Amino acid sequence: MEITFSGGKVVTAKLGDHIIVTDQPLDNGGGNTAPAPFDLYLASIGTCAGVYVKSFCDRRDISVEGIKIIQKVEYDREKRVPSKISLDIQVPPSFPEKYRDSLINVAELCAVKKSIMNPPEFSIDTSLVREDVIYNICPE
Repeated sequence: MEITFSGGKVVTAKLGDHIIVTDQPLDNGGGNTAPAPFDLYLASIGTCAGVYVKSFCDRRDISVEGIKIIQKVEYDREKRVPSKISLDIQVPPSFPEKYRDSLINVAELCAVKKSIMNPPEFSIDTSLVREDVIYNICPE
């Protein structure tokens, strides 16, 4: 993944063929042209759980129409970080009762949640850009 700066408070990540653009809200000096990085972090939790819920339903030929996940975040104001993240998987009345607990179990499998529960070690370094290096990617 390569992170670049696109002007103002816009920071862009390139991951393979995907481009992820972030910006800061107006009250933080940004242009509010894209989600803030922390918003994407929070969205990754709910959408990751959603992938597991969708896969569970697909394997059982259960329609996901009417299913939604409501995510709520409580903050520790002193530390300025979330203290609790709650996911409420809302299902329509037609959803089979016998699978409701299973939805919770599959949402718990989310890899994003697992990585938060068992945080990785972080390493941050600096290095100089080597402009004098020419990469020959096409053999002659």
